[in-house]
Amino acid sequence: MSAGRGEERRPLVLHASCVALSGRAVLILGAAGSGKSALALQLMALGCDLVSDDRTAVVAEGAKLIAAAPARIRGLIEARGVGILAADAVAAARLALVVDLDQAETDRLPPLRRHVLLGVALPLLHRIESAHFSAAILQYLKAGRAE
Repeated sequence: MSAGRGEERRPLVLHASCVALSGRAVLILGAAGSGKSALALQLMALGCDLVSDDRTAVVAEGAKLIAAAPARIRGLIEARGVGILAADAVAAARLALVVDLDQAETDRLPPLRRHVLLGVALPLLHRIESAHFSAAILQYLKAGRAE
């Protein structure tokens, strides 16, 4: 992941969790205590792999965004009330979706929203208070959104 003239690009480190399915990752944003790790754990229980918990490093590679864990927290995820858990983690994954837990979804069929990060626009979902939210995110990673 190098920039022009051999310079190393510095990643943007976000207060976010990230999981991936078949190399397609979801970046989970939200304030402390908003449920980032809990949603990541739910998605992992459905078959996703951990990329990073609590802090996620993101770099742009052309029109792609690549997420990875900072070295000291790679393979670790917090389960509130349980402790820090070990997990097999993928080294990096391409971001395909952003979820913002600080924003509540009010539309039954929301418009296509975008979140711009490092000049790259990604689809954006807001938090919904429903048991199917993690399953819907998983399906989004598998097949995208029908337009």
